[in-house]
Amino acid sequence: MKNLAWWLVPIALTAGALYWFYTLSHRQAVEPPQVAAPLAQVAPPPVAPLVPQAPTHFPVPETPAPELPKEIPTLEESDSALRQALVGLLGQGAFDNLIWPKDIVRRIVATIDNLPRGRVAQSVLPVKKAPGKFTVAQNGDGLTIDAANAQRYRVYVAALDAVDSHRLVALYVHFYPLFQQAYKDLGYPNAYFNDRLIAVLDDLLAAPEPAQPPRLAEPHLMYQYADPDIEALSAGQKTMIRIGVANEIRVKGKLREIRALLAKGDVPTSP
Repeated sequence: MKNLAWWLVPIALTAGALYWFYTLSHRQAVEPPQVAAPLAQVAPPPVAPLVPQAPTHFPVPETPAPELPKEIPTLEESDSALRQALVGLLGQGAFDNLIWPKDIVRRIVATIDNLPRGRVAQSVLPVKKAPGKFTVAQNGDGLTIDAANAQRYRVYVAALDAVDSHRLVALYVHFYPLFQQAYKDLGYPNAYFNDRLIAVLDDLLAAPEPAQPPRLAEPHLMYQYADPDIEALSAGQKTMIRIGVANEIRVKGKLREIRALLAKGDVPTSP
């Protein structure tokens, strides 16, 4: 299973928190060295947009954030402003340890757009890989994900828990034009990024919560789930399963808060 990282921080900015801890979707049996490739040099995989059967439009509230500058930077010059905003939200230590500091908006948008698909390119992830190594356990006559793997994601879940959802969404609304521009540049000139974000949140919230760690198929190059129904899930839902059910439940609680704020437009006047 290739190590993917998804950090609800991206959505945090983009739902402000969603994205932050997207860490691990598939991990290879032999893990390649982690390299932070500039997003500008790595195009996301070409994929057709996901079109829901009954699309619903969720306008971003035009709620001012008086404590932030009225003017926002261009997308190309946005990293400094985004770093400052995220450091204020997460703290310097958490930001340095968890978030890639370059191409922040583009990484968030590309990751969110791909979460409901079959895979997310590691090169576009906004969050650094989880510490430690992916391990499996022998369970009867088969393999499962080792329950101890859940510990690898605790730092991401703790950071997400500590974020004030209202402040997160307020920051997302303030910087929304940058997210919309990045989404347009990704190949969606007539689509609305906030609609995509709500759809992704709904997909993550619909992830199964297995009572036992799912069985794995014997790997060739990568581990896969033995159950074809689980293997067929979206990259985001499979990630939710891999972080462990206790972590998954905590994450879903925060995602529900964020979705409620975005869908109802209940955004504070100050971050």
